[in-house]
Amino acid sequence: MFFEDFTPGQEFRTGTRTLDEAAIIAFAQQWDRQSFHLDPEAAKQSIYGGLIASGFHTLLTAFDLVIEANVWNEASQGSPGMEHVRWLKPVRPGDTLSVVFAVAEVRASSSRDDRGYVTFDHTVSNQREEVVMTYRSVGICVRRPG
Repeated sequence: MFFEDFTPGQEFRTGTRTLDEAAIIAFAQQWDRQSFHLDPEAAKQSIYGGLIASGFHTLLTAFDLVIEANVWNEASQGSPGMEHVRWLKPVRPGDTLSVVFAVAEVRASSSRDDRGYVTFDHTVSNQREEVVMTYRSVGICVRRPG
């Protein structure tokens, strides 16, 4: 899809991804070395009562699922950013994540005729349909060639 193909209210769904204990620990070893992400025994003593995925692991998993959905990949020119990132429930080993993302706003560039900005609201859920995370992103999308 290209910039002009998006309209507010459109909704898209991704596939799924399961995060196992090994993946959660491996991510944490490199990027988020807190005990409740790294050590199942120490995590039992935390406020979470067990091992949980880093919020950044959840965010990057959601982002990758959106990329795999291949909705705007051909038109994507990156993003000026994200906002309103909220981690609402812990993601635990064995949880399977999916994303629903909806077009919130479409705005043509005021300085470049060949592109525009598409704002998406993302809802990340687990296999029990519990919302574990939400965030908003803005994509720079080119217009359809020709």
